[in-house]
Amino acid sequence: MFRYGPPRWTEYVLRNWSGQRLVIAIPYLWLVLFFLIPFLIVLKISFAEFSPLGRPPYEPVFQWLDEGALQIKLLVGSYVYLFNEPLYVSAWIYSVKVAFFSTIFCLALGYPMAYAISRAPPTQRNIFLMLIILPFWTSFLLRVYAWIGLLKTDGVINNVLQFLGVIDEPLAMMNTSFAVYIGIVYSYLPFMILPLYSNLEKHDLTLLEAAQDLGAGPVKSFMRITLPLSMPGVVAGSLLVFIPAVGEYVIPSLLGRTDQLMVAKLLSDEFFLNRDWPKASAVAIAMLLLLVVPIMIFQYFQNKELQAQKK
Repeated sequence: MFRYGPPRWTEYVLRNWSGQRLVIAIPYLWLVLFFLIPFLIVLKISFAEFSPLGRPPYEPVFQWLDEGALQIKLLVGSYVYLFNEPLYVSAWIYSVKVAFFSTIFCLALGYPMAYAISRAPPTQRNIFLMLIILPFWTSFLLRVYAWIGLLKTDGVINNVLQFLGVIDEPLAMMNTSFAVYIGIVYSYLPFMILPLYSNLEKHDLTLLEAAQDLGAGPVKSFMRITLPLSMPGVVAGSLLVFIPAVGEYVIPSLLGRTDQLMVAKLLSDEFFLNRDWPKASAVAIAMLLLLVVPIMIFQYFQNKELQAQKK
């Protein structure tokens, strides 16, 4: 007997799932497919034993024995190695240090720029925002390569300074921490400006007028009103800079020193040079755990800002 019409699973979905539930399920499905499953695969490999072939498959982590018992085989040697190897420890410290100071520099530059844009006439704000976003229309790699032409010994900056008589000999700027900071701050500055602008643009300016009527000067009004209200934007922008800066790979590889490695470089070397997938996976898991805390803080302030907007 043949049955016509849509299959039964389609009827079940249409009967039990409303459109709203389907829309909500899409991001969860996305996270499961492209985050949770890859994460579990990497986690499994991080507990596996190094293969002489340098690639999977590895011995199974979970295995049912003949007696019906479940055997769990977790090798933590890769994680122990990360904490005992000075190269990895120094790479972690250097990565966090670069990301931290890059975030501070971006905040110091981005806050005045976002404040000026938010207080500019409405007709000019789109122009300023376009100028901020415009570099993103160029390839990220090309922009980093452009800094090589600016910072190298016979580059544009050294030639201009020598022409003006400011320096007698070229400055060594390439392959230094200074070049890494320049590259990261330049690349991630828009990530600081845009959340700050989004926050500052929504401020109620009558609060500043009321403070002025009560005798508060511009500095006191800023410190007591504008700065506290802009803290969600500061936190959001700082995390958007700090999180990718910790795992930055291209900028330190092209502009930085070869003896000062960041953790992303070690991760790449373990995967593609040493072909030690368990150790590389352990580095990836440790990096993810390091970034979970700032992501949770970011989510907390995002929810707080959304709740404030609803009131």
